[in-house]
This record gives sequence, structure tokens and C-alpha cells, in this order.
Amino acid sequence: MCARVCVLGSGKTTLLDAIAGRIGHLGTLSGDVFINGQKIKQEQYQDCFSYVLQSDNLLSYLTVEETLTYTAQLALRRHSEEAIRKKVSAVMSELSLTHVGRSVIGGRVFPGISGGERRRVSIACQLLQDPIDFTSVDTRSVEREAATFSRMHNITSSYQGSAIYQSMLGKMEQSLRVSNKAAIPFKSKESPSSLVKMGVLFRRTMRNLSRDRMGVLMRLSQNLIYGLFIAFFVVRLDSDVTKGAVQDRIGIIYQAVGASPYTGMLNAVALFTSLRAISDQESQDGLYSKWQMFLAYVFHILPFSIVSVFIFTSFLYWTVGMHPDTMRFLCFSAVVLVPHIIGEWLTVVLLGVVQNPNMINSGVALLNIAGILVGSGFLRSTQQMPEVFQWLSYLTFQKYSCELLIVTEFHELNFTCSNSVIPGACLIAQGSQIIDQGYPGALSRYTLDFVLLYSFLPALLLLGVASFKIRDRLIRH
Repeated sequence: MCARVCVLGSGKTTLLDAIAGRIGHLGTLSGDVFINGQKIKQEQYQDCFSYVLQSDNLLSYLTVEETLTYTAQLALRRHSEEAIRKKVSAVMSELSLTHVGRSVIGGRVFPGISGGERRRVSIACQLLQDPIDFTSVDTRSVEREAATFSRMHNITSSYQGSAIYQSMLGKMEQSLRVSNKAAIPFKSKESPSSLVKMGVLFRRTMRNLSRDRMGVLMRLSQNLIYGLFIAFFVVRLDSDVTKGAVQDRIGIIYQAVGASPYTGMLNAVALFTSLRAISDQESQDGLYSKWQMFLAYVFHILPFSIVSVFIFTSFLYWTVGMHPDTMRFLCFSAVVLVPHIIGEWLTVVLLGVVQNPNMINSGVALLNIAGILVGSGFLRSTQQMPEVFQWLSYLTFQKYSCELLIVTEFHELNFTCSNSVIPGACLIAQGSQIIDQGYPGALSRYTLDFVLLYSFLPALLLLGVASFKIRDRLIRH
């Protein structure tokens, strides 16, 4: 064991970053590194060394044994489940973690294992890769660090004047001249394929989320809670145009398209920020690429998003009395689902290149508002907008969502009028008039609009993969 003790800001962590291959393109690295008397290349540093960071980035709802097992599955390919289990058990025994193997890691919200045990779990995750291990420790106290430095200075001064130290230097020089040097202890190169890694990440993320009962409950009910407010405000849709039959329906469509991205955005900011910190660390260790964590996350949220939106639309659609047809209800649900998913996926994509989640909140909210203004046709008819905004509307998912929902609700819908005395009060007698005046040709584009709306999802996936590949280059610490 070798310890490096220095004052705050002297470069302890930077030195470990350099040796562990975490500097990347952020600076110029000079000097040489030798292992067993053999010089290694800079691109080989990460294959030889592992680095336990000062902070412990672990999933709160996994047990110690599960955390280490998933790490082993990401790092080791040619190992059976039994071999991985034995390797995990051996590391746990070595670091005195066996007694807490079935205990959850814990976090700020609920208690788990102790801080020292969390630190040993982080070390165990690195030992599973069979590296030369480095650990960075923050004393978090200037006085304590100064006292430790003083004691270590006295020890090293005495040691450097000893015969043992001189003998060690002589052996080091001798090892450099030996022709048959010992092999360099590289990490295991037998890591799983990208598809296998994504499967492991998917299972790990799904298990961690499914144990957060309050989080799952809020995720499934947040859209429903918003639907309760809408239903309470509207109560029941009327067929009389003088009693808001048209305005109320358009208002519900506006709320369904405009609000669902926000709930998705809130989910991403709450859940993915911690996963991003973990992926930054584990990708630096070479366990996987950041884009693989991105894909695992977006796929694991799909079942929750589908159930959440279906609960919301099932309650709202039938409670307020929208067009009473099962196929129209399914189309309504399928359309509302896309803005909700886009809101979450877009937030995750932007979190790949922007570190501050507060900036992402503001940015996604502004993009959603701009999309509603330009694409929905509610504030101003698309035909009456300047040509540049008409072209921009084709780039918004709100355009296709609103056209689909308008056709779904108003096609073949008839209205009544109880007050024919007021001039112009009964001009609208059929829902097709709303479609023809505000969205000409929307009925003939119904299938095409569905295809274009759902094409936003694979486009966001590709954009997300590119975003997190960029993050691989930008984030090195």
C-alpha cells in the first residue's frame, strides 16, 4: 500500500486522474508510468488501474450483493452465474461486507448501510475488475489534513534516510534492467457485448425503481391527479355550442397535449440525474458507454409511461364525456402518450450535454410553450401565420398531436344550439366545420399524422445516443 498525503489543492486527485486515465483531452500529460518495470502507454492506463472516487455513487434501493453482482455482470463475460456469485462472495468476505449483503444501500430519504460500508462497497466494485486500485479520500477538514500531513512528513523523512528505502530504490533500478519482466496486470478484456450490457443495465435500473414504492405510485398517479383538476373544472361536456361545447373540447385537447410533457420532464429530472452521475463514473471505469445507460433508462420507463397515460386518459375521457367510441378513446390515448414520452426523453437527451438540471427545466418548458404556440393552431390558425412559422410548425410534435385529437373528437360530431336569437350563435352545427376551418385536410392526413408523430421517438433515440457519445468526450471526471 502506498499513501500520498498533501495539503488541499496540491493535486492529489489530479495525479490519480492522470494515472487512472481520466484526464482525457482536458490537458497535456507528460512523464512515464511503469508497472513491473515495463512502461505502459497512456491509452493503456484505464486498462490497468481502477479509481475509487471520493463520493460513493450507488443505487439506493439495491442491496450490497445485488450492486456487486450487477457490476460483475457488466465487467465479466466468460463467467457463469455460479462463478460470478463466488467472486462476489469472495470480495464481500475480503472487505467484511458479508453481514450486510442483503441490506439495501440506502440514501438521504431512508437509512441503509453505514458510510464506511458504502465506501467498502465502492472499493469492492473496483476489485471485481482485478485492477491496480487507487482510492481518493477527502478528509473534509483543513486542520485534520494539516495534522495528518505533518505526521506523514515526519514518517517519510525518517523512512527516506533508512537502509530499507535505499534497498528499495536499488531493487527498482534493477527491475528496470531485467529483460524478462513480469506481465502487466491488465483488467479483464472479456467484457460482455453491448446488447448484454444494456440488458444488465435495464434489469438493474428496473429493480431499483420498482422498489421505490412512493416513486412508482407518484409516477403512475401524477397524470391522474392533473386529470382530476381538469374534470373538476369542466365537470361534463355539453353538445350545445352556446354552453361551451366547442371551447371546452378544445381546452381539454390543449391541456392534454400541453401538460403531459411537463410530467415527463419532472420524472427525468428527479430520476435520471443520479443515474447520470453513476454512469459518468462507471463509464470511466470502462464498464459500458454512457449511451447504453441512456437506452436502458428510456426503455425501462416505457411501461410506466404507458400505464400512467392510460390511467389518465381512461379517467378523463369517459368522465367528462368525450366522443363515446372505444376506437376514438384508444386513438386519444395513443396520441397523448407521445408528448408525455417526448417530454421525458427530450429532458434526458439534454441532460447528456447540459450539466445543470435547472437549465434543462427552463429549456424544455420554453420549447414546449413555443411548440404549442407555433404548432397547435389554437392561438392562431396555421394558415394565418407567417410562412416561416408555418414551416417551423412541421418540426413540432404539437402540430400532429393537435390535428389528430381535433379529428378524433370532432369528426362526425353534431352540436345543438339553444339560443338562436343571438346572431351568429349557431353557426357551428357539426364538428367537421371545426376541422375544415382550422385544420383543412387533417382528416385525409390522419394516418400520416400518426406516422409523423411517432417518428419523433426514434429520432429522439438517435439524438440521445449522439448526445451521450458527446458526453463521453466532454465529461472526464
